[in-house]
Amino acid sequence: MKTFLRVIILCLLPTLIFGQQKSPYLGSLYTFLSAASNDTARMEGYSKLGTYYLLEDRDSSIFYLEKALPIAARLNLKLNEAFILNGLGVILMQQEKFSRSLEFYLKAISIAKDPSTEKTVWHLLPGQSPKNIRMLLLSSSYDLIGLLNAYTGNWSDNIKNQFKNYRAAENYAKAAGDSGQLASVMFHMGISYMNDGKLDSALLFIKKAQTIFSDLRDPQTGRSFIYLGETYERMGKFDLALNTMLQAMALLNETNDYVHRGLGGISLSRVYAHLKKIDSALYHAKASLKIFEKRKDPAWIRDAYNLLASYFDTLGNTDSATVYLKLAKSLSDSLSIEERKNLLAFQDVVMDEQAKLEKLEEDKIQTQSKIRTYSMIAGLVILSLVGIILYRNNQKEKNAKIVLEKTLKELKSTQAQLIQSEKMASLGELTAGIAHEIQNPLNFVNNFSEVNNELIHELKAEASAGNMNEVLLLADDISANEQKINHHGKRADAIVKGMLQHSRSSTGAKEPTDINKLVDEYLRLAYNGFRAKDKSFNATIKTDLDTSIEPITINGQDFGRVLLNLYTNAFYAVNEKKKALPNGYEPIVSVSSQKKDGKIVVTVRDNGNGIPGNLLDKIFQPFFTTKPTGEGTGLGLSLSYDIITKGHGGEITVETKEGEGTAFSIQLPINN
Repeated sequence: MKTFLRVIILCLLPTLIFGQQKSPYLGSLYTFLSAASNDTARMEGYSKLGTYYLLEDRDSSIFYLEKALPIAARLNLKLNEAFILNGLGVILMQQEKFSRSLEFYLKAISIAKDPSTEKTVWHLLPGQSPKNIRMLLLSSSYDLIGLLNAYTGNWSDNIKNQFKNYRAAENYAKAAGDSGQLASVMFHMGISYMNDGKLDSALLFIKKAQTIFSDLRDPQTGRSFIYLGETYERMGKFDLALNTMLQAMALLNETNDYVHRGLGGISLSRVYAHLKKIDSALYHAKASLKIFEKRKDPAWIRDAYNLLASYFDTLGNTDSATVYLKLAKSLSDSLSIEERKNLLAFQDVVMDEQAKLEKLEEDKIQTQSKIRTYSMIAGLVILSLVGIILYRNNQKEKNAKIVLEKTLKELKSTQAQLIQSEKMASLGELTAGIAHEIQNPLNFVNNFSEVNNELIHELKAEASAGNMNEVLLLADDISANEQKINHHGKRADAIVKGMLQHSRSSTGAKEPTDINKLVDEYLRLAYNGFRAKDKSFNATIKTDLDTSIEPITINGQDFGRVLLNLYTNAFYAVNEKKKALPNGYEPIVSVSSQKKDGKIVVTVRDNGNGIPGNLLDKIFQPFFTTKPTGEGTGLGLSLSYDIITKGHGGEITVETKEGEGTAFSIQLPINN
C-alpha cells in the first residue's frame, strides 16, 4: 500500500485526546504521571504519553494507551474511554489490523452518540463544554473512519464512503465549534481530492486548512506543506513542489514528529528524482529509511527499499539496486499475506456493521408502519367525534349566521354614517375657510357700493345746480368704483366656484393639477377654517414649495381632502400643546414639496406633542382616534391612506418624536 495512504491517519493526533493543541514536553509528562495521586490523574497521564509516542515509538504508545483504557472504563469516564479507543484505532490502522481498528472507531461513536456521557467528563480545557467534547469526539471518529476507507483499498473505489464520513465529521466539528478539527477534516478531504486526481480542488482544501493551522500554530502546519508539495508534484510543478517540501521539512524538524519527517523525506526524494538530482534523492530516501527502521514500520521500509533500488538503477549501480529490490520483495511477500488477511477481516466487520444497519432500518420501517396504522385509527376516531360535534353545532351555527348577517348589516350602516360624518366634518372645514376667503372681496363690494350711492346723490345735486364739470368728475369716480365692484365680485364668484367643487363627491376623474397651488389653497382654507372655530388660535405657517414641479395627473378633490385632514390634524396638535404650554412655545406648521427619485413628496410637519410609540401602528386604522369623544370620527387618516395608496398608487408615511412633533409625508409617482 502506498505511503501517502498510511500517513494521513496521523494528521488527527493533536485532537485525539481532548483536543490538545500541542503535546507537552516529554519530561513534564513523566513528572505529571509520577505525581498523580489518583486513578483519574494517572489515566490522563497515560493518555497524554500514549498520544505523544504515536509520533515516535508505536510500542510505547500502545503501552500507555492500554494502561489508560481500563482506568477510564472502570471510572465510567466514557468520553475519555472513547478518545483512547480512537488512539488505539490509529495504531491498529498503522499495523493494518483494519477490522479491530474499525471496531474501536465504531465503539467510540456508540459512546459519543449517547448525550448522557456528557455527565462523565472529568477535565475541560478553557472554553470547552461537555457537549463540545462529545461533538469533537464524533467528528474525529468519523474522520478516522473516512481515512480507514481510504487506507484499506483502491482510493477511487472508496471515495464515496470517504466523503460520506468526512461530511459527518465536518458537521460535528462545526457543532463543536473547533476550528482546528474542522481544518483537519478539510485537510483530509483535500488529500482525498489529490489522490482522486482532482488537483485544483485538492489545492483549495489543503490551502484553506493550512491557513487555519498556521493561525492556530498547529503542528499539522508542517504536514500540510508535505501534501501541498505532493499536489504540486502531481501537477508537474517540480520547482514549486521542492520549495514547499523544504518548508515542510524545516517545520517538522522543530517537532518530535519523526513519522512525518520520514514520510516528508520520501516525498522530497521523489521530487529531487524528478529534477534529476539523484544524489539528493538518495540522501533523503536513506534518512527516511533510518527513521522507519527505528520505528519498525515494515510497509514504509518496503517503500523506501523500492525507491532506493530505482535510484541506484538510475545511477547504473546494479549491485545496490539488486540488493534493495530483494529486500523489498522479501518484505512485500510477507506483508501481502498479512494484508490480505487483514482486509478480509475488515470486510467481515463492514458486512456485519452493514447487516446491523439494515436490521435497524427494517425495524425502523416496521415501527413507522405501526405508528402510521395507529395514527390512522386514532385519526378516524377523532374525525368521528368531530363529525358528531359539528352535526350538533350545525343548528347553532345557522342561528348564529342569521345573527351575524344582521350585525354585519348594522355595522355597514354605522360605518357608512361615520364616513359621511367625516366627509361632513371636512365640508365644515372647507365652508369656514371659504367664508373667510370671500369675506375680503365682499367687504370691497359693500364699501364701494356705499361710496357710489353717496356719489350719485352728489352727482344729482351738482346736475341741478348746472355744474357740469363736477357732474363729469363724479361720473368718472362712480365708473371707477363700479369697475372695482365688478372685479371683487368676480373674485368672490371664482372663489366660491373653485372651492365648492372640493365639497362635492369624487367622480374618480384625474386631470393635470398644479400640486403647489393645491397645497397652498388648502393650507389657507384649513387655517382660516380652524380660526373660525377658535378665534384665539394663531400659528406660524412656513412653506417651502419646489417651483420646478410640473402639473401631475391626480384627482384634485380627493387629494385636497387628504391635505385638509393633515393640515387640520397639525393645527389641532400645536393648539393642544399651546394650551398646555401657554408661555415660551410658538406653534409652527410647515409644508414643503419636492421632486425626488421620480416622485413628488409633500410633507406636513408640526412641532406639537408627537404621537406615542405604542399608537403608531394604529393611526391608519379605521375609527381609531386620540381626540376626545365627539371631536373626531377616527376616519380621516384611514380615508387619506386609501386615497393616496389605492387611488393614486402612492405612499403616506409618518415620522414622529414624542414631545417634539410629527411629520406626515405623501409620495406620489410623477407618471401616475
